[in-house]
Amino acid sequence: MSAVAAPTRSPVLGPAALNKPRKRWTRFILPTYTILMIVYLASPIFVMILYGFNNVPFDRQTAKFWGLTLDWWKNVFNVPGLYPAFKNSLKIAPISAAISTAVGALFGLALGRYRFRGLTTIDFVIFLAIAVPEIVLGSSLLSMFVLAGVPLGFTTIILSHIGFSVAFVAVTVRARVQGLDRNLEDAAQDLFASPVSAFFKVTLPLIAPAILAGFLLAFVLSLDDFVITNFVAGPRTTFPLWVYGAQRIGVPPQVNVMGTLLFAAGILAAVASVLAQSRRRRA
Repeated sequence: MSAVAAPTRSPVLGPAALNKPRKRWTRFILPTYTILMIVYLASPIFVMILYGFNNVPFDRQTAKFWGLTLDWWKNVFNVPGLYPAFKNSLKIAPISAAISTAVGALFGLALGRYRFRGLTTIDFVIFLAIAVPEIVLGSSLLSMFVLAGVPLGFTTIILSHIGFSVAFVAVTVRARVQGLDRNLEDAAQDLFASPVSAFFKVTLPLIAPAILAGFLLAFVLSLDDFVITNFVAGPRTTFPLWVYGAQRIGVPPQVNVMGTLLFAAGILAAVASVLAQSRRRRA
């Protein structure tokens, strides 16, 4: 009598095996795209830093890399006109940024806290100040200064930089104010704090990161502006204007050194801001 073989059963898959995600090649798309975008955005900065050490045999930059040297770092201000132009930019940027921050912070505080007639129109004006092409704004400012009889120079540059920086500061501070908890101020006043005291001890520390961010943004916008400054500078020369004039006959390697120093200063300022905010949150 022959034995009958028992039927084989396939193993039963549990819920963990059924729900196990399959590895797909598409999961590499987003990380690869992110890395490529970072490389694309950072590559000009890396090239600028590298060519600040280029041992070019003459005083104008070329595409060929000749080797490493520190000569351009040692003689960074030996190019005629570079130091006065850079000094003018360092004078203009902090002044315009400080005034823009003071005006824009109060403007953003009012827009973020209160509702009043004409708010929609003000929002539209702020949007125009940010979105309008710089060449249009520069030509308009030039016409205004000429009609008002204001001589072009240091003052007109500062006024122009304040004009386009206030909107950026106001938008930054307004976004922070709209996210504040008004109950904190009410609690301070319930503890017998005056409105002024509640503002300086509660509201101002809470919006301080946005004010600092607005100041840094206004400072950078003023430092690297070319189009509007070219219209209203008159006989004054700033660092971007000098670089534009120098590139017609060849940019000196010291320009890359100055750009590297500005980039390093921006990184240090950003790191200091992040550390200050982190310390404030822990406190």
